[in-house]
This record gives sequence, C-alpha cells and structure tokens, in this order.
Amino acid sequence: MTITQLSVFLENKAGTLIEMLETLKQASIQLIAITIAETAEYGICRIICSESDKAYNVLREANVAVTRSKVFALEVENKPGGAAKAISTISKEGIGISYLYSFIVREKCLLIFRTDDAERAADVIRKAKLPTIDDDKLVEFA
Repeated sequence: MTITQLSVFLENKAGTLIEMLETLKQASIQLIAITIAETAEYGICRIICSESDKAYNVLREANVAVTRSKVFALEVENKPGGAAKAISTISKEGIGISYLYSFIVREKCLLIFRTDDAERAADVIRKAKLPTIDDDKLVEFA
C-alpha cells in the first residue's frame, strides 16, 4: 500500500541537482519517478527509485541531506478521470492530500501521494479495495 520515498534537500544553485543524480548513477540506482518543489533558497527533490535503502545510504555518505518516508502508491486507470476517481474516494472521507505526483510505466499509471491522516487513508483505501503497490511490487517498475 505504501512505498519508500526519498526527499532530498538541495541548495537552489546550479550543479546541486546533477551532483546528486551523478551520485545515484555511480551507485547504479535506477530512478523511477522524480519531482522537485522549489523555494528561493532550496529545493525538495522527491524520488522513487530502485533500492531505496541503498540510495539513502549512498546519499548520506555523500553528505546529501536526505530523509525517507512512506507514501501511498495507487495504481489507477490510465485514462481521463482515473486519478479523479481514486482521489475522490479519499477526499469524500475528509482526508486532505498534502502533495501528489504521478507517472506512467508500461501503460500503468501510479499516483504517489501523502495525506494529512495516513491511518484513516489506509483504512479507506483498504475498504474501497483501491489497487496499491508496495516496495516489493515497485521493482516491477524499475
């Protein structure tokens, strides 16, 4: 139901992103999804990748500010309205979405998101039988 996401804090200056990406490349870490939110001073780079534990350790050893967190991963229909259908199930229960991003791999669309109430969201997802993936199944997308 959840997967491990890395959040990397990068100074907002030229070269910091490529340094981090090169570090992962040297460790043979496959990126599956990546998104960046930025402010004037820094960016938060959220990463879904193969071998998240290895990636976390490699980045820490390279003195990169990185954290791990569990985020929900829903498999939705790859057609208009697929995301709306899944998220409306959660929203109807009064659960807020903190952030969301998506990606498509081999005709499968995945929604990655964090909520303001993970426990309730997990319960709603289970009761609605929404299709999820976990870290073990994530390997199929790498």
